[in-house]
Amino acid sequence: MNYALVTGGSRGIGRAICVKLSAMGYKVIINYVSNQTEAEKTLEMIRANGGDGELLAFDVSNQEATANALEAWKQAHEGEYIAVVVNNAGVRSDNLLLWMEPKDWYKVLGISLNGFYNVTQPLLQPMLRKKFGRIINMASVSGLIGLAGQTNYSASKGGLIAATKALAKEVAKKGVTVNAIAPGFVKTDMVEGLDEAELVKTIPAGRFGNPEEVAELVGFLASEHAAYITGECIAITGGLN
Repeated sequence: MNYALVTGGSRGIGRAICVKLSAMGYKVIINYVSNQTEAEKTLEMIRANGGDGELLAFDVSNQEATANALEAWKQAHEGEYIAVVVNNAGVRSDNLLLWMEPKDWYKVLGISLNGFYNVTQPLLQPMLRKKFGRIINMASVSGLIGLAGQTNYSASKGGLIAATKALAKEVAKKGVTVNAIAPGFVKTDMVEGLDEAELVKTIPAGRFGNPEEVAELVGFLASEHAAYITGECIAITGGLN
């Protein structure tokens, strides 16, 4: 059985990724923090399409909780390993840096950047031993061009892109690829509160993206066909750059 772990898999882009990877034959581990109802809906969607998965609750920003959850999973699945990791969990807490509270800085970086380390580091060794692994990090256009009011978010996603490039060089010889995806404005809970009508004017494609469009790229990068693509950050922004 091939397993794929998607952090923040209960809603939005994460849900679409879970459904896509399941359709490719992966048994999907749906990570969530507290919204079990939405995580179960994702699992129901997967099963309705003939796939299967399981739920795994932990906060990616909590190193001890993450390590314990992953270790418990390993013990319950002896002889198996997680071949695909999608570091999708993230959170926005926007404000101008002038007025940004410390908690908003550390929370955003903790989930996106520390979460990448907490999840990926314990899962690397089996990938290297099996000589196959796919690590896909969900960055953002904010990490590429910077967006006013998102200094914390831009910092976390920019750091994630840099980490992607560095790790890719460390593991490439063992058949493990590491790539990042930088979505622009995609119709999910993450864009709630933003002025869509005004933002659309800045997007050459003239619309927000859909989660399924991002999931399609994740599916390709997770496949055998993408074996020679690593250390890249691919933008899905409708031309916004």
